[in-house]
Amino acid sequence: MTALLTIIIVLFVAVAMWQMVKIFDLSQVGASNNQIADDKDNRINGYLMMGFLVFIYAITIVSFMYLGDLPLVSNSASDHGQGIDNLMLISMAVIFIVQIITQFLLHYFAFKYKGEKGRKALFYADNNTLEFIWTIIPVIVLAGLIIYGLFTWNDIMGIDEEEDPMVIELYAQQFNWKARYSGADNVLGKANVRLIDIDRANILGVDENDPNAQDDVIVTELHLPKGRPVLFKMRSQDVLHSAYMPHFRAQMNCVPGMVTQFSFTPTVTTEEMRLNPDIVEKVKNINELRQERKVEIEEAGQDVLYEFDYLLLCNKICGKSHYNMQMKIIVEEQEEFDAWMAEQTTFANSLLN
Repeated sequence: MTALLTIIIVLFVAVAMWQMVKIFDLSQVGASNNQIADDKDNRINGYLMMGFLVFIYAITIVSFMYLGDLPLVSNSASDHGQGIDNLMLISMAVIFIVQIITQFLLHYFAFKYKGEKGRKALFYADNNTLEFIWTIIPVIVLAGLIIYGLFTWNDIMGIDEEEDPMVIELYAQQFNWKARYSGADNVLGKANVRLIDIDRANILGVDENDPNAQDDVIVTELHLPKGRPVLFKMRSQDVLHSAYMPHFRAQMNCVPGMVTQFSFTPTVTTEEMRLNPDIVEKVKNINELRQERKVEIEEAGQDVLYEFDYLLLCNKICGKSHYNMQMKIIVEEQEEFDAWMAEQTTFANSLLN
């Protein structure tokens, strides 16, 4: 019934607009309908162009004042995060400068050289100097950004095996994550989706006969030690997913049938990040909003007060519950991590007979 009423209302609105257009056309009978712009029209359009330029600059200033906090470049929690943030800030600065200059020239020239009766337009059929200038400047700027980006990317993706990174598998499936630690030998056991055996609780398809798999640990909450390099090996059980950890500036696709990888070193514990002024302010704003929906949240069985946590998210639209595909990440000191790991059950002891 609601859909039918909506369709009827839309039809009535369409008919009303059609009638208004007809009335407007009738009211214009006998009026001048000259389609050629005169000096007055050109002056109005020239002033409108300058007015729109002021509007663009005003919107830019307001956006920077109220939305330019750029919180995601103030809370990096990995050793390579600052490099990513610097690349983003440099790119934004270049774009901003180019936007200021080009928009001014575009609108000012439209105003200065607006059409006037008796003025003849002057134009160049070609100008090699101008062509060279507006070609070489973008080439130099873009080449600089690309080269800087490549160096940053190589620094991030280069894995130093001498640092003995802790190997962890991130396993993606609709619509949740599992993490598999490589255990004391720091070597992940072999795995294949064809080996999944729900009756044996082998939910990741780990090879039960592989000696390296016996001390693997499978969890649904990811713990990471501060200051230790971590090498993530990523698999997908079904469709294309993307492992996205925004505060660590880390993202890599999880592709069915292959293993991808990404490495970083956590530098800020969860408790330390909760004291970050930007995070404190963000949590405060979120909790104020949640207080307004207190009854609804409590009825849903959720805690009203929000507390910051690092999250592993899926950044590919992988199905109807994609939005809810996430896993909590806890970064802690090495001693706390070791104590947590000692409480976990190894793969060999988790299998059902």
